[in-house]
Amino acid sequence: MKKTIALLLSVLMLAALLVGCGSSGAGTTAAGTASGSASGSGAASGSAAAAKTLNFGLEAFSDGIINPMNQTNTAWNCMRYGVGECLFKFSDSMVPEPWLAESVSSNDDFTVWTITLRDGIKFSNGDALTATKVKESFDWTKTEGPNGTTSPQKYLPYEAEVVADDAARTVTITLPKADNNLPGKLAYPAMEIINVSATTDFDYYVIGTGPYMVQNAEPRVGYTMVKNPNYYEDVPYDTVNIVFLGLEAKASALQSGQVDLVENVSIPSNIALIQADPNLTYDSAPGVRTAFSWMNMSEGRPLSDKVLRQAILMAIDNETISASNTIGGMYKAGFSVLPSNLDFGYENLNNPYKYDLAAAKKLLTDNGYSYDGDKLMKDGQQVTLVYYSYDGRLLNEMTEAHQLYLEALGIKVDLKESTSGDCWDQMGAGNFDLCNNNWTTVGTGDPTEYMYNWYSKAGDAVNFSRYANPEYDKLYDEYTSNFDTAARKEIMQKMQQILVDDAVAIIDGYWSSSFAFNSKSVGEAHIHTADYYWLTNEIKPAA
Repeated sequence: MKKTIALLLSVLMLAALLVGCGSSGAGTTAAGTASGSASGSGAASGSAAAAKTLNFGLEAFSDGIINPMNQTNTAWNCMRYGVGECLFKFSDSMVPEPWLAESVSSNDDFTVWTITLRDGIKFSNGDALTATKVKESFDWTKTEGPNGTTSPQKYLPYEAEVVADDAARTVTITLPKADNNLPGKLAYPAMEIINVSATTDFDYYVIGTGPYMVQNAEPRVGYTMVKNPNYYEDVPYDTVNIVFLGLEAKASALQSGQVDLVENVSIPSNIALIQADPNLTYDSAPGVRTAFSWMNMSEGRPLSDKVLRQAILMAIDNETISASNTIGGMYKAGFSVLPSNLDFGYENLNNPYKYDLAAAKKLLTDNGYSYDGDKLMKDGQQVTLVYYSYDGRLLNEMTEAHQLYLEALGIKVDLKESTSGDCWDQMGAGNFDLCNNNWTTVGTGDPTEYMYNWYSKAGDAVNFSRYANPEYDKLYDEYTSNFDTAARKEIMQKMQQILVDDAVAIIDGYWSSSFAFNSKSVGEAHIHTADYYWLTNEIKPAA
């Protein structure tokens, strides 16, 4: 492993030198510009001893492509690698705050928004961030969005009118319909502001406003990033080597000293080793992802019976599962579909299904079920559930734990550990009883899209549970049309309580994001609630 990581770093460094010497190729123009800019700023000058370098090991999603319009992963990559920034940024409370913007205002019905840009911001190639540049970036999403799967129109409708005023530093957006969360949608990575007229290779050499820029890209290997000489704040590292590592390799590469920092170590035994090492620091934060198992309530399926769903929730001890050595605290236990760290009234919710196996069995036998020895029976047959899961974020491990608890309740579990794609297909077709997965709940700072999953009018392709509750639908419609913050919070709390009471899902818990780093080489590295912000200028070398 040590030799492998060293080889990857050598490849990155050698490639960077070749780019600096004027190599030719598809990415030469963009890379050469980046390299030249860095050299002009003095980032590559001075003694080698004075240069500050960070080796950052991370998982490669979508081969590390950073084209925001290619797919959602690649939009996230562009921001995670320190290249792209948006007009707004999420706080750790998932509130959108000005980033490249200075301020924002709207008319009373939230159809016209005026965004004032910060003064003095430049792209990494030295071009000024003007209102026209912002409009060009938004226009680019309209032309290139249909060629990928990022679906930028979900965040800024193609029908929106965008007017740029460079003298006033304002961008005015007129929407086709009211939206009080436009700043949150413009904070999503798909809406990164990039210099589209200067970028020649959108897959690997995007020109953005972030603290770092691409000097060299090696597909499926990593990147050599250098300091953006035009950044509006201090940038602590001269060079950052991004090394793509698999899930198993992250911890070992960190422990061996081959990398200084890694993201999201998710194997509990590796986390324990890191936490036991006095030279390593593990920083985690409650994220905005909920892992949960859909319950198929289609007519004729076992879980169409609310009593059975209620008993299942009473029979599973999520607190014990989350604290187990297998899960290792990667999930914080909870009972609502929205994470407890979000400001949607979790603390006011009531959980009527706390762990009590004896009470769960009594509930069943009081309502038409019986036991034949250890088997839970209904209409002369043992209750059997088809349970799908897939590997990733400990979903299979969670599902296997659920299986043990369900079997203790007398339920036979037909466990099918498959792929994420197959799970989606089975849910869409309705060929399941339970399916475990992990969802981002407030990707734009608001749960509207996520809570649509239980809206009866959404259709089977979205409402995989086939759940229907008129009261929930009414509240959902109110939420999407009410723009008063306090009222929306109250409505969302009521919606959550309905889903809790109706026992619509087994809640695994709330996924935590993390950084782990060598505290001898890295002084500061904080993981944010929104899993978009990895390589930032907040990561600093040890003193």
